[in-house]
Amino acid sequence: MLDHFSVPVRDLPVAAAFYDAVLAPLGGRRIMEPGPIGYGVDRPDFWLEPASPDATPVPAHVAFTAPDREAVHAFHDAAIAAGAEVLHAPKVWPEYHPTYYGTFVRDPDGNNVEAVCHRPQ
Repeated sequence: MLDHFSVPVRDLPVAAAFYDAVLAPLGGRRIMEPGPIGYGVDRPDFWLEPASPDATPVPAHVAFTAPDREAVHAFHDAAIAAGAEVLHAPKVWPEYHPTYYGTFVRDPDGNNVEAVCHRPQ
């Protein structure tokens, strides 16, 4: 249903460095820049855009699909290396469905960023 999604960020270079690191294990990369930075696999579907100087961005929850559980762990490790606050370490979340495997971290702007794999082991 969604074609693309963007989040406002206070410091575009800092946010871009974070997303460069955490999206790489999921197959994501910078596809378009300068100005807003578009990330994706084949086309940009996740965007970082500069927040207006007087705005206080409201944190969002963004979940990225991981191809397997190893990629969820690689995302988690990359986030820790980038200095992210870990909200939830990788684990199965049976309250969502029996094979929902995810990890949750905070990006530099306070957004709740998740990597999730829906496949069984």
